[in-house]
Amino acid sequence: MSVVHQLSHGWLVDHLSFINKINYQLSEPCCRKNEPTVNFGPLHVDPTSSFEPSATLIASDMTTEPENDDRQDSDMLRQKYVFRSELFDITKPYITSAGHEEYEQNNGKKELMEGVKRESSTSVIGKKRKRCIVFNQGELDAMDYHKKIRRLILDGSSQLVQEGLKSGFLYPLSEKQAKCSGHVNLPLDTCNLSELCEMAKHLSSMNETKLQTLQLMDDDMSIDEQDLFSRIVENNSCFTKMITLMGHKYLLPPKSGFLLSDISCIQPLLNCRKKYDLIVIDPPWENKSVKRSNRYSYLSPLQIKQIPVPKMAAPNCLVITWVTNRQKHLRFVKEELYPSWSVEVVAEWHWVKITNSGEFVFPLDSQHKKPYEGLILGRVQENTTLSLRNADEKVLPIPDHKLIVSVPCTLHSHKPPLAEVLKDYIKPGGEYLELFARNLQPGWTSWGNEVLKFQHLDYFIARESGS
Repeated sequence: MSVVHQLSHGWLVDHLSFINKINYQLSEPCCRKNEPTVNFGPLHVDPTSSFEPSATLIASDMTTEPENDDRQDSDMLRQKYVFRSELFDITKPYITSAGHEEYEQNNGKKELMEGVKRESSTSVIGKKRKRCIVFNQGELDAMDYHKKIRRLILDGSSQLVQEGLKSGFLYPLSEKQAKCSGHVNLPLDTCNLSELCEMAKHLSSMNETKLQTLQLMDDDMSIDEQDLFSRIVENNSCFTKMITLMGHKYLLPPKSGFLLSDISCIQPLLNCRKKYDLIVIDPPWENKSVKRSNRYSYLSPLQIKQIPVPKMAAPNCLVITWVTNRQKHLRFVKEELYPSWSVEVVAEWHWVKITNSGEFVFPLDSQHKKPYEGLILGRVQENTTLSLRNADEKVLPIPDHKLIVSVPCTLHSHKPPLAEVLKDYIKPGGEYLELFARNLQPGWTSWGNEVLKFQHLDYFIARESGS
């Protein structure tokens, strides 16, 4: 269970527990003397299948099989993996209350100097220069929005934190822990998936081959990157599969599927002809810091509007979009994006980020960084005929202003799980899709140019089964 506590204000969520309760377990043959070496052969197309959109590309079995192999399950080793717990070790706020004033002053001085430079460039010689306005309209709008939701964030998260402290899930930070806590060495992200997707667009075979679903049949196999970019890869088994891509190993959880591509190659999602009952979107929003850093790609509002959500959405589909605290993005989703997709806004929720001791990761009233992010929930609008047809599929109305409180992962943009908090508001056993995903979930199809990023083996620790 990822939900630790549930109150009227929302949920206290354990993100790490959610990951580790996924069955990240591989079954491996025991090593025996005089057994032939097992190698995984190349991928081949099932000769009985056609090259229509519904065709299936099946990974080949082992090229060499041991003779008289009558081993039972008891003769199999189970290799289990757990997510690195230190990646959720947030013992102290990113900015403490003591350092908050200095942080704000430094940023204020920077903005003031930038404003003076802008004013100096347009001032007329001989005229007295007026003091510049520090806050632009976007910042003023953000401050006004914060005033409206501040009490909701403070009261709701405080009650959930108190429950977490009572149960022991959250714990007061001791002096020893404060001294010992330090920088966490993150695994090296040496396999740049987004660059692979960019390269794939120049492959002629991408445009010539119709979609085939690649179903993983082996527990550990190497995959040619050209076999991924135009196909949905599925692990339909009850165990984890491991794939090797460009020399890097990735864990694929049970009952999961993914498409590794960028927005220019999203067509395979449409070709599979699935209709999704829940679509979660985490767009790479355009902002100044992203442009300056040049570390992350981003999409313009026009590009985001072109995502074919209506073609993938089932009747009464729930659409959820993560938004930053910029009011420009919030208004865009509510007033432009959802109407263009025939989606009606039904609720606005917030993800509140706290430390292991229950403090906000940023001061609540910080002008530059807030300890919360927004989620805009909407329903695909139905016509009367479809509404009558689906009248027997009852789901609860979605409440407004709910909070999801959790200790965040130190990995950039690793969002908390939503499946459990949404279970009363979505069709049971439905089809679920995450767009711009960076990790996989059982029962979900995930898409993005970094969709395997947090499935990299370096983010996990191997343990023996039962430990």
